[in-house]
Amino acid sequence: MSGAGDTELLVALDVGNTQTVVGCYRGDDLIGHFRLSTDRERTPDEYGALLLPLLARIGVGDPESVDGLVISSVVPPLRPTFERLGWEYFRRRPLFVEPGIRTGLPIRYENPSEVGADRIVNAVAARSLYGSPVVVVDFGTATTFDVVNDAGEYVGGLIAPGIAISAEALFAQASRLYRVDLRKPDEVVGRNTGAAMQSGIYWGYIGLVDGLLERLREERGELGRVIATGGHAEMIAEGSRLLDEVDPLLTFVGLKIIHDLNR
Repeated sequence: MSGAGDTELLVALDVGNTQTVVGCYRGDDLIGHFRLSTDRERTPDEYGALLLPLLARIGVGDPESVDGLVISSVVPPLRPTFERLGWEYFRRRPLFVEPGIRTGLPIRYENPSEVGADRIVNAVAARSLYGSPVVVVDFGTATTFDVVNDAGEYVGGLIAPGIAISAEALFAQASRLYRVDLRKPDEVVGRNTGAAMQSGIYWGYIGLVDGLLERLREERGELGRVIATGGHAEMIAEGSRLLDEVDPLLTFVGLKIIHDLNR
């Protein structure tokens, strides 16, 4: 961008099932980002009350000075909430990542409308930053694997339970087991129940991630770079043999690219 666009303010939101991540761009620079819990019962005013002080902290004191809002969401009931947030606080109509907008990414899914907006955003960003082929593994409420082929086309992927909900299922179903911190254990062999659970959850999940990536490589051949993103990406990448890079800002990059294509 050039001229007035150099100082354009863009707010990008990725509304997930558990958390909503928010980033703010001034021109091409990401000047701040933060996380909110996703609450389907929260009103536009409540989201505004949380969001505006965070924006003020990074120098965006007047929400009406924001030039654009771009949103990806996997929580359809919250769409009206964020539409109203855009109109009432920013005086802007948000751009939602949805079928029909320009992404620059050919979608080779059987039903393209089924692909989560966050998955498309991540694939757009990964192809732009790392070339193709490329694989994105997003560690959120669910863990998604998204594949871009060497022609730069989105061809699909895999969806697995996230590490947190996998652990929660274990705690809920086994009456004598209790919640433990999700972290990389010091040893594989746990010397008490808590350590044994931590090791089983962590290394079991590493096995799931690397096993699925190995299967992908067997079926498709060269995968290119494998990029990890999402809330648990750094923790999982510590133990994985096949994750090449952690990029916690990947989603913001994709939202910025899509916004610019549709401006």
